[in-house]
Amino acid sequence: MAGSAGVWGIEIGQSALKALHCVKKGDEVIADQFDFVEYPKILSQPDANPDELIAEAILQLLDRNESIRDKVCISVPGQSGLAKFFKPPPVDLKKIADIVRYEAKQQIPFELSDVIWDYQMMPGANITDGYALESEVGLFAMKREQAYRQLAPFEEADIQVDLVQLAPIALYNAIAYDRMHERLESEEFDADEPPPSTVILSIGTDSSDLIITNGFRIWQRSMPIGGNHFTRQLTKDLKLTFAKAEHLKRNAREAVDPKLVFQTMRPVFNDLVTEVQRSIGFFRSIDKKANITELLVTGNTVKMPGLAAYLGKNLGYEVHMLDRFNRLGGDDVLTIPTFRDNAPTFAVCYGLCLQGLGLGQVHTTLVPREILTQRMIRAKKPWALLGLTALLVGTSIQYGLTQRSWATTHDKVWKTAKTAVQQMGDYSSGEKSKDADLEARLLFLNRLGEEITGDNDQRFIWLEVLQLVNQMIPRDEYPDGKIPSPKDKPLEDRVDIHITAVETKFFEDLSTWYTERVAQRYNEEMVNWADQMERNPPGNSDDESELGAATVVDAGPTEEGWVIQLTGFHYYNSAEKMGFEGSNHVRRTLTTNFLEKPIKLKLPDGTEETFTPQEFGFSYPFQLNEAEPQPVQVPNPDYDPASLAARMVPATGLKPGQELIGPDGERLEYDPPYLDEQKLDFVFQVVWKPVPLQKRLEVKNEAAEAAAAEAEAAAAAAANGEVAFN
Repeated sequence: MAGSAGVWGIEIGQSALKALHCVKKGDEVIADQFDFVEYPKILSQPDANPDELIAEAILQLLDRNESIRDKVCISVPGQSGLAKFFKPPPVDLKKIADIVRYEAKQQIPFELSDVIWDYQMMPGANITDGYALESEVGLFAMKREQAYRQLAPFEEADIQVDLVQLAPIALYNAIAYDRMHERLESEEFDADEPPPSTVILSIGTDSSDLIITNGFRIWQRSMPIGGNHFTRQLTKDLKLTFAKAEHLKRNAREAVDPKLVFQTMRPVFNDLVTEVQRSIGFFRSIDKKANITELLVTGNTVKMPGLAAYLGKNLGYEVHMLDRFNRLGGDDVLTIPTFRDNAPTFAVCYGLCLQGLGLGQVHTTLVPREILTQRMIRAKKPWALLGLTALLVGTSIQYGLTQRSWATTHDKVWKTAKTAVQQMGDYSSGEKSKDADLEARLLFLNRLGEEITGDNDQRFIWLEVLQLVNQMIPRDEYPDGKIPSPKDKPLEDRVDIHITAVETKFFEDLSTWYTERVAQRYNEEMVNWADQMERNPPGNSDDESELGAATVVDAGPTEEGWVIQLTGFHYYNSAEKMGFEGSNHVRRTLTTNFLEKPIKLKLPDGTEETFTPQEFGFSYPFQLNEAEPQPVQVPNPDYDPASLAARMVPATGLKPGQELIGPDGERLEYDPPYLDEQKLDFVFQVVWKPVPLQKRLEVKNEAAEAAAAEAEAAAAAAANGEVAFN
């Protein structure tokens, strides 16, 4: 008999399709329909076609049941998805979503765009004044292609799936409602003294799911062992076909030699117990306060003779078979022999029905969002069509009334007035056009006057920038202005930094340049610079951190400005200069100069003024890359190909400085064409916000006046104190 509008819970197993239909009558959940469609072959058998077998089973389900068009909830195997549980820090409930998204990026080993995921806060959370203090959040995910693969057979059968849930979570919903409801409804969760936990072992055909829960918290794991492993063991050791081995497994007590059958399957029994013990042991290691009191087993494999007793004996727990549901009504279904014989396999379907009826503790779903959006649009189309129809009728009526009103007017009555209005409109348009032309010309003249009579700082500021950048580049000083030979001063001892390119880029908002990657790199460079120079990073005072050990927290530049990029290299990379070579040399020289080096400029009146890099507008200097010096060959300026030594040395050459004897007995020194050096290439960036000269001078004058006023006040205070003392 078909029930009233309710929920179908459908599980596609490896050996059969299970379906249960439940309705809610008052406070009671009633099962009014069920179906158990066993496949001719197990889906994992080599000669089986899973897609065809599942499609045939769904067609049988449609043929034998009337209300399959009710709300449909399906499960997917535990190993097909991911379920993670984590404890967020005490935080405002409104920020839980942001924390979960961060955790999803960390926990899900795929791009979030490639997965379907959902989350919810688990029961028993301590919510105080809108803050989650003691809470646990469940994160559930499945690859997008896997979700569509699970939905495909239902779409082909024209069945709309409303909810997709992981089988272990559906099983938890069933246990929480059926056996732990009083605890969940009346008790408050205490993390220090949690309630006793129950182990649920769902043994499937090819794999098993183990769930440990106390109602408030869940831990689950999928194990790669199931009923088929017993069948394969019989097939292997007794040389039977798969079908005969499956029959023998199910009827082991009626076998000719039951003892032989059980001895053959003992290794699988041992493997199953070992996996369960290992899982429980791992759970105890992460939750030392948990107290496990019982073991519930479900799935048709648990009907195998001796399995429950073997588990209880070896695990040390009281074992119960989950073959009845305490809070599920509907004797018309529950008393049917087919349902009673296969009751252990309907726990997942029961949990799906409970979630569909709004009675499950976990209410997440893994139905792709785009499918839900399409259904919402499809459901609203009739209402949209109705609204458009009403709008069309209304506009038609309005148009008819307007036409009727217009028909009652006479054009001749308004002709003179219309002509006058038209003439005045033309005159007004002409005057407005003249006024706009005059305003544009006035604006041009004003700007031209400002340019001619105004400050000329902007014309020369770029020349100043290039001059200052040149001042910041470190170079050796040679008194006579002559660069020495590499023999007199090796390249590895020269502090010179060679700039090969200077590039600039304007940003209307410098925050678009200061990305997360740039910010991280700048902070790393400032900490490294502080360690190298044994001082605090920019923005940290002496009392904020120990010298050279501060961390940099900088919101970054804003407003408009320029980013100047210097591309260059240096040879100051000798191994003897450990700690001062490579990138550290750039930090100690170029970075330090842009942070601290005084800038000397000649003013238009011939005087010289000194500015700090910050007063000129420089900020945020740092190396964009962290590289290691690389060996290169540099042309030797002392190499003379026409020299006697160069002609005498064979192609392999001698080392620089090695001597040889010429034809006349003279000593010859051979200089090779190339020198082997260590070269560091780097990219350096600095922010520049243009500050005109007049503005810089005003700032310095104001600072000088303030300092003078402060000194005068201090002197006056000291004089008053001396007088008072006398």
